[in-house]
Amino acid sequence: GDQASIVGGAIEFVKELEHLLQSLEAQKSPTLQQGGPNDTITTSFLPSTTTPFAQFFAYPQYTCPEIPNKYISKSNAAVADIEVTLIETHANLRILTRRRLRQLSKLVAGFQALFLTILHFNITTLDPLVLYSISAKVEEGCQLNSADDIAGAVHHMLRIIEEEVTLYVDQA
Repeated sequence: GDQASIVGGAIEFVKELEHLLQSLEAQKSPTLQQGGPNDTITTSFLPSTTTPFAQFFAYPQYTCPEIPNKYISKSNAAVADIEVTLIETHANLRILTRRRLRQLSKLVAGFQALFLTILHFNITTLDPLVLYSISAKVEEGCQLNSADDIAGAVHHMLRIIEEEVTLYVDQA
């Protein structure tokens, strides 16, 4: 057989296993976090070491703290855990953030505007959080030259989405 197709099949299999593991983590997590009837559910992020998907983030470029840092303004605080690895023209991204209305379609449109072609996209939800695992190709014409550049652009997109949601809620 063709060596490239064997490698491609192996990569696809690993991605399927990773998605299955993420799904199992999401199913397992609520049973571990269930408490008594007087417990309240918080929608703030948990520290990245205790999130259900923490093991999927080795070296994130952005992390979202549970408690805002008094030295970081709200406008500079991270809105998601974001990790990007870049090998030549292929980027792998992991994004853990709060689920928001129309977030997915805005992210896809944002990727297209940045000349990042989505090759593979996995979504795992654990309300109120969502984990996006994305494989993308950096196309010719893309101005993002490093993993940090891509992470910064994705963080900027998520911040805009977050601000739009806040404006919408404030107007309602």
